Amino acid sequence: MADNNEAQAGNGNGAQPTLNVLAQYVKDLSFESPGAPNSLRGRDKAPGIAISVNVNANPLSDAQFDVHLTLNAKASFDKEVLFNVELVYGGVFNIAGFPQEHMLPILFIECPRLLFPFARQIISDATRNGGFPPLMLDPIDFAQMFQQKLAEDQAASKVLVS
Repeated sequence: MADNNEAQAGNGNGAQPTLNVLAQYVKDLSFESPGAPNSLRGRDKAPGIAISVNVNANPLSDAQFDVHLTLNAKASFDKEVLFNVELVYGGVFNIAGFPQEHMLPILFIECPRLLFPFARQIISDATRNGGFPPLMLDPIDFAQMFQQKLAEDQAASKVLVS
């Protein structure tokens, strides 16, 4: 009976697809509050906050990849920068047994999805420790980001061919 279950668990070639996080780390963290202590005073309305997100992936070996999630958040009130926080949070992933056509979605959707909660907490702690209310980033749709990047790359390649 156990042999039958093992055969059903595999994908036909005996190799079970795996995605493992081998390490997570802060590659770069910067918090700036150029107007402190004046920037810490209370305000009648909330500051504007601009957030940017980027994902990069680099192979370390055939099955191991280094994925970087870059988050930037800048809070401004009128023309005054209240704070600027930048984080590059990395993870080393072991990815095996997946078809080649699934590798880019895994690297640019699933891996950053696994890293995001930890990076979000670091951003929250950095802003709180900087004297501001903790910045709680909304969840990020990495699948939509990936689709948008593919569309931009296709549009750029059409321009280069024309």
